[in-house]
Amino acid sequence: MRAVLKGLAMALACAVPVAGAAQELTALARVDPMESTVKDGWFGKTDLTVALSQGVPFRVFLLDDPARLIVDFREADWSEVARGDLLDKPGRISALRYGAFQPGWSRLVADLAEPMVPAEIGMPVDTASGKARLEITLKSVDAEVFAKAAGVPIDPAWTTALTAPPKPPAVDKNTFTVVLDPGHGGIDPGAQREGLDEKDLMLNFARDLRDALRRKGVDVLLTRDEDLFVALEHRVAIAHQAEADLFISLHADSLSQGGASGATVYTLSDDASDVATEHLAARHDRSDIIAGADLTGSDDQVAGILLDLARQETEPRSDALAKVLVEGMRAAGGPMNNRPLRRAGFSVLKSADIPSVLVEVGFLSSKRDLTNLRDPVWRASMVTAMADAIVNWRDQDAALKPLIRK
Repeated sequence: MRAVLKGLAMALACAVPVAGAAQELTALARVDPMESTVKDGWFGKTDLTVALSQGVPFRVFLLDDPARLIVDFREADWSEVARGDLLDKPGRISALRYGAFQPGWSRLVADLAEPMVPAEIGMPVDTASGKARLEITLKSVDAEVFAKAAGVPIDPAWTTALTAPPKPPAVDKNTFTVVLDPGHGGIDPGAQREGLDEKDLMLNFARDLRDALRRKGVDVLLTRDEDLFVALEHRVAIAHQAEADLFISLHADSLSQGGASGATVYTLSDDASDVATEHLAARHDRSDIIAGADLTGSDDQVAGILLDLARQETEPRSDALAKVLVEGMRAAGGPMNNRPLRRAGFSVLKSADIPSVLVEVGFLSSKRDLTNLRDPVWRASMVTAMADAIVNWRDQDAALKPLIRK
């Protein structure tokens, strides 16, 4: 156990020397998928190798519940690594995810089929070429040993860079402010089908909706404006920091239960309106786990008398927004889900004081929706319909405010 912890401590050094190479560690290192491997060996050992064009700062740690190995890299580019390139077939490492995490940072997350801890960690560098190889040998241990070794290392520099919520730009609070939340991002691609990633589709959709709203005089912020991971709690925090009047999360998920298809608008509820919606909310709320977030000690329950009181005003406003959005999108041709208004406990909707909805613009699991989401004409029609609906809700909500206060 002492050797294991010593190996972890060595890996937490935030710089890896590049012996004999005249290269700065701040330069971008490319990940070579052809030379990167995962191999299960004898005696409960597994070797993970990530080939890099040069050495970079990195750190390695473990997370429990579920068991994961996390590797953070400074300035490592994964763009040449296709999905599934590093893992030929599941073994002691059952799945691998990799990609952008924050500006200048990337992350690899390995799902562990059984408890394993690093026995050896190193990044040797070829003195002639400057190429580097991150080499991690994992060994099987019992659950108790793994639990003791798991946890995010205490390192202020890394913690600030990788966990601090993005700070939104200053907004003019004399204008109506909408925060648009493109789902997923970075290491978390969301739903995937036929070469399309939900994270990319929704980022482009959010940018178009932002432009349409700005033309109507609405101040708009995005929770992310590039391919980066943003934790669920940080998405809501951005809306609070911006003193947003409205929060809309945008998705295009894949869901087999119930043959989901057509645009659907969700509002917050402790109880899901149906089994399919419950599964969808559970999948959405796994985004932080997928990206290697430490949820130890987090409280998934949003409770308290003050929050409940705040929601007495916010919930009917969210419901009104959902209805206006459904009416507007249906009038534009939809197509809408056969039950377009649904409720579930999505984490991003748990702001007590900001009207919030989650919109599944369509489902990648539906062939019809997939065709629509690929069609720029259809997307433009939906963007216009949603922008008009948001402005209509703004005006209706403003007219009702004096009555609510009475």
